[in-house]
Formats: sequence, C-alpha cells, structure tokens
Amino acid sequence: MSDLFGDVVLSVSDLTKLLKSTLEGSFYGLTLEGEISNFRPASSGHWYFQLNDADAAIAAVMFKQKSWRIPFVPKDGDIVTVTGGLSLYEKRGTYQILCETMVRSGKGDILALLEERKRAFAEAGFFDASLKRTLPRYPKRVGVVTSPTGAALQDILQVLGRRNSGIDIIILPAPVQGDGAAEIIAGQIHAANRLNLADVLIIGRGGGSLEDLLPFSEQCVIEAIVASHIPIISAVGHEIDWALSDYAADLRAPTPSAAAELVSESRLEQLEKVTGLKQAMAGAVAQKIALTRSHTKQFTPRIMAEYFHRRLETSHLRLDDLYTQMQNKMELKLSQSRHTAEMLTRELRNLSPLAILDRGYAIVTNRQTGKIVTEANVTTAGDRLGIRLAKGSLEVAVQSVSLPDSHTT
Repeated sequence: MSDLFGDVVLSVSDLTKLLKSTLEGSFYGLTLEGEISNFRPASSGHWYFQLNDADAAIAAVMFKQKSWRIPFVPKDGDIVTVTGGLSLYEKRGTYQILCETMVRSGKGDILALLEERKRAFAEAGFFDASLKRTLPRYPKRVGVVTSPTGAALQDILQVLGRRNSGIDIIILPAPVQGDGAAEIIAGQIHAANRLNLADVLIIGRGGGSLEDLLPFSEQCVIEAIVASHIPIISAVGHEIDWALSDYAADLRAPTPSAAAELVSESRLEQLEKVTGLKQAMAGAVAQKIALTRSHTKQFTPRIMAEYFHRRLETSHLRLDDLYTQMQNKMELKLSQSRHTAEMLTRELRNLSPLAILDRGYAIVTNRQTGKIVTEANVTTAGDRLGIRLAKGSLEVAVQSVSLPDSHTT
C-alpha cells in the first residue's frame, strides 16, 4: 500500500483537523437509533450521553439550543432515534454525534434486564433492611475491590492518605467490566471474608455506561455481598450512576472518593475532638474547683461559730415552745380529769344507799339472820330488827305483822 501523504510530517493538530473536516464534511444528516446510557444532563442545559447497540457504542451530545425542544427528558435504557452529524472534539481526539432531534423508540434491553433482576433479588430478600450491617466507626483495615489501574483506586488512596494515613489498605484487584469480571469481583469478596482481611470493604469503579457497570448487578456479586460478614460499601460510578450492588450493600456511596471519606474519619477531626473534650473536661474541673472553693469560704471558724450559735438559739426557742406546749397540755389534761372525777363522784353519790337514807328512807335488817328485810311476811312477832337511818340507827322488836291486802297490786 502506497503512502498517502508520502514524506509529509503532520502534527497532531494537523491530523486532528484533517479528521475533523473529513468526518464533519462526510457524515451529516444521519438518522441513528440506539439505547441511551450514561446520561449526564449538565447545569448548562446540554445533554451528554452514549448510544449503544449490542456490538458498539458512540458518544452523543445534544446542546441546550436543541434539547429544550424535546418533550421528554431521556434516561438510561431509553431507545431513541436521533438525527444529526458526526463531530470530532479536538482536545480529546474523540468523535461524537451532535444530535439535532430525538424521539423515543422504546425501552432498552439493558434497563429491562436490570429491572427484572432487581425485582427478583428484592423478592429473594437480598435488599432487606434487616440484612444491613453497621459500619465500624474507626476501621483499622479497609479492603478495596476494584481495578488496580483505575482512577477509582487512586481517588480512594488519595482520600484515605489525606484524611487518615494510619488506616491499612488491602487492594483486592478485579476487572470491573467485561466478561468474567463479575465472577472475579464475587471471588474477591469471598476471599476477603474467608481470610478476614478487612474491617470494611469498598467495591466499585469509576463512571461508565450501563453496560460497563453490569458486573456489579450480576447475581454472583449480589449473593457475595449478602453473604459477607464484613460490611460492604458499594461505590459504583458517579453520583447519577447506579447498580444493583447499591441496593444489596450495607451502604451506597455516590462515588469511590465519597466511600473513602465514609470509612475514614479525618485525623485532624479526631484531634479536634480530643482537644475539644480536653478543654471541656478542664473547664468542668475548673468550674467544680471554683464552686468548691466558694462553698468552703462559707465554713470559716467565725462563720461556723455564728452558724452553730444560731442553730443553738433556734433549738432553745424550740425547746421553750415545746415545754410551754407540754405544760398547757398537762394542765388541760388535769382539768379534764378533775372534771370527769367530779362527775363520777356525783353519780356515785347519787347512787349510794346512804344518799337514799337522807331522803327519809331506812334500811331494816333482821338481827338474828342479818338479812335485809324488804317484806313484812318474813318477820314474826318478837323478831328483833335493826333500822339504819340517815343519821344513827334503831333496834326494835316486832310486836305485830301486818300483811298487805292480797287484792292490792
């Protein structure tokens, strides 16, 4: 094959401009159908994404001047038909299609596959909250399952080195896309658990298309995450990316760098906490000492003497009050007892037979028997009787006995 340019030496810029003019001058007015992945809307209003089919992919962009006319916001997995032309981005030497129009054609096979797997895994209980493990607050060793040459690992190492260089890092290398990647990722998770290599595992990679992230949605990886006794953080792609490992893991991090921050409390933050606790403790002790000194000032000999003197005076006053109260109560009690005794004496006096004699009555007794005579029929003529009067007594002899009439009641 003859040399197209002979001995002409081209710079990179010359070649890039040549390719750019060739592509943009030859490939325009295209109509292209494909599945959207890695859709990234920019704050400027531009849309950046990738169009895919089973065997190939192409970068795509739709600028704000065109995107605002589209009646829907596309998402990963959508099948769309776009029109536009090829363009070459000189800074990176990559080509892309500049989309003029877009219509939705259907739903992508990859997204449908992921949704079907998600339903199946959820029904199997792989995403249950009860399975989630608590991450250790201060892990001593962090395991990272990712590509040893990827930017994700470098981001993790940089964050851990900056925040807390005392954490040991175990790198468990694994491909993060392509055939066989899922089995190797799952195998590294099992190995970390079998050998108890780490206190927490980070599995993940940098951003990519839905196809690139598929290994982190395979069944063997999900089952390895669920079976792990080591807590796992899923850090797959950028913040807008997702994989089924995000649902099965104990925690999802939006990026690998964020995962590194989650497992490493800054050494500076730890020192600030220790310093804060030290200052708080010193302040509390100083406050306690000042309070104690303030209290002890109240216990000088003079103050204590005055205190006990006041207490003694109070006790004397209280004792005098109690003595007066006791006297008053005793006098009241004696007065009540005297009154009660007088009443009982009067009642006894009124009930005494001698009191009855004062009213003119007499007590008659038989001298021979000594019995009190209450009826005339118990005496006979000649009996000697004793008569007790209110004042003095008489001794008489019965001359005759007069009985009451039997009809008298």
